[in-house]
Amino acid sequence: MDEKDEKYLILEQYRIYSEAKEKFIDRQFTTNRFYLVLNLIILLTIYVLSTLTPQYTHIIVLSVVGIAISLMWWMNIDSYQLLIKVKYAKVLEYLETKLPEQPYHKEFVDYTQMKKKDNLIVFGDFQKILTLIIACIYFIICSYSLTNMIRYQVML
Repeated sequence: MDEKDEKYLILEQYRIYSEAKEKFIDRQFTTNRFYLVLNLIILLTIYVLSTLTPQYTHIIVLSVVGIAISLMWWMNIDSYQLLIKVKYAKVLEYLETKLPEQPYHKEFVDYTQMKKKDNLIVFGDFQKILTLIIACIYFIICSYSLTNMIRYQVML
C-alpha cells in the first residue's frame, strides 16, 4: 500500500469516527430529553395527586422513584461523557496525529483554556446541576410528605 492510499484510509477512518461521535452525542441529547420528560411527568403526577387526595403514600413512592430516576440520569450523563472522552476523543486525537491538521485537538485546547479562564459552565455541567436540582425537589417532597403522614398518624 502506498502512502497516498494509507493517508486516504486514515482520513476515512477519521471521518467515520467523527460521524459516529456526532451520532453518539445526538443519542445523548435524546436520552436526556427522555429523562427530563419522565421527570416532568412524575412531578406533574405528584402535583395532581397532592391536590386530589390527602394520602401521602403515593406521593412518597413517586418521590422515591423520581430520586432513583435522577440518580440513573446522573450516571447516564457520566457514562456518555466518559465514552465521548475515551472512545471518541482519544481515537480521533490519535488519528489526527497522522493527518496534516488536527481540528479536534485544537478545539479541545481552546475549549480547555476558555473554561479555565472564564469559569464557563458547559452543557454537561448544566445537565448534572439540573439533575441534582430535580433530585432535591423529590427529596423535599418526600420529606414533607413523610412529615405530614407521621403528623397525621400521631393526631389519630
